[in-house]
Amino acid sequence: MAQSHHFDVIVIGSGPGGEGAAMGLTKAGLNVAIIEKESSVGGGCTHWGTIPSKALRHAVSRIIEFNNNPIFCRNNSSLHATFSDILSHAKSVIDKQTRLRQGFYDRNQCTLIFGHARFIDTHTLAVKQPDGSEERYHADKFVIATGSRPYRPANVDFTHERIYDSDSILALKHDPQHIIIYGAGVIGCEYASIFRGLGVKTDLINTRDRLLSFLDNETSDALSYHFWNSGVVIRNDETYESIEGSNDGVIVHLQSGKKMKADCILYANGRTGNTDTLNLTAVGLEPDSRGQLSVDSNYQTPIEHIYAVGDVIGYPSLASAAYDQGRFVAQAITKGEADNHLIEDIPTGIYTIPEISSVGKTEQELTAAKVPYEVGRSSFKHLARAQIAGKDVGSLKILFHRETKEILGIHCFGERAAEIIHIGQAIMEQKGPANTIEYFVNTTFNYPTMAEAYRVAALNGLNRLF
Repeated sequence: MAQSHHFDVIVIGSGPGGEGAAMGLTKAGLNVAIIEKESSVGGGCTHWGTIPSKALRHAVSRIIEFNNNPIFCRNNSSLHATFSDILSHAKSVIDKQTRLRQGFYDRNQCTLIFGHARFIDTHTLAVKQPDGSEERYHADKFVIATGSRPYRPANVDFTHERIYDSDSILALKHDPQHIIIYGAGVIGCEYASIFRGLGVKTDLINTRDRLLSFLDNETSDALSYHFWNSGVVIRNDETYESIEGSNDGVIVHLQSGKKMKADCILYANGRTGNTDTLNLTAVGLEPDSRGQLSVDSNYQTPIEHIYAVGDVIGYPSLASAAYDQGRFVAQAITKGEADNHLIEDIPTGIYTIPEISSVGKTEQELTAAKVPYEVGRSSFKHLARAQIAGKDVGSLKILFHRETKEILGIHCFGERAAEIIHIGQAIMEQKGPANTIEYFVNTTFNYPTMAEAYRVAALNGLNRLF
């Protein structure tokens, strides 16, 4: 007979959502366990998603910077690296992150259990441990924070050594000369930047009519132009008919009748919630067709004592939001309802080369809503700091209300965009008269900085008013 243990709350999954929940609950004095199916904590964010891809991007952008700098590149001596060369940098960052996050659980006396969890009944989990044995754990309440994984259509053979998804690509051993990336969402675009930056011939197949259509159109167009300029071939409005692996590569047959050949393919089209192995029928929960669970404003599922946060509940599927959701669900469990909720305007950071970040409304949304807005622009090539750094690609755009001067949206394209966005976000979040574009004209910025783009853009926008 397997042993039995009781906790106030069991959290399933140790990614950002699970961590936020577990930390909030243990700090409130509850007896908490967190279950992790992998051999170390951190979830998909740390091991396969956010952290490794951004570490790879950083390494590639530094190589590009070196190769474009005439001081370093005398006598045509350029720096070359393969994908597997730069993976070691990503691995060292993953190790540091894992050690850091493990420390949080240790310091807060949160019980960490490694193994695969599945529900036996409404209050009991069976956890299959790495050695094959099974333990049972009871809890009053549960938080499902199991995240998501890349969607794998049944007619694509992911066991083939030349067919990858965004998880398995991190085990890429050979050095492709040519890659096809299927799916031009955030992940597909980020990896297109990485592979093209390494000099790999890159074909990006987009199932839609434009890149990242949720972005402001100008930003999306800027990304398309920079991809085109760097030699990425984008094919819009295409869907695969079949993907055929061979000894030395892949052939993609498109529904439009076209065929494409490359050394390998990265399939990056969609993600699925990790709910299929939890035996949710034992508690009466039914995920949707994408493996996701529905929750209310307290992150409570239709089953009263079971909550869910992070990618497994769908939008916005961001590590940053998942961590916040974890904190809020801890409040909901300890106080009966969450004190806080996700902010209305969640910033998005997209780590292409160059980087993209935005917060608030796009021009097309404001136009559709008939909001009388004006635009303030700053081009990086005119900023002293950007000229010094040789980072003159990019711009900052502020959208503001013509009458009230309230900031309605900020869109940034270029180096450090995801950092720069927070300056404007801080003002945007001040509700009422404190949120006005005039703040940027009336404050003093360090010079030279990238932040100064706000002053330039604000002046530019106010000059348009009449």
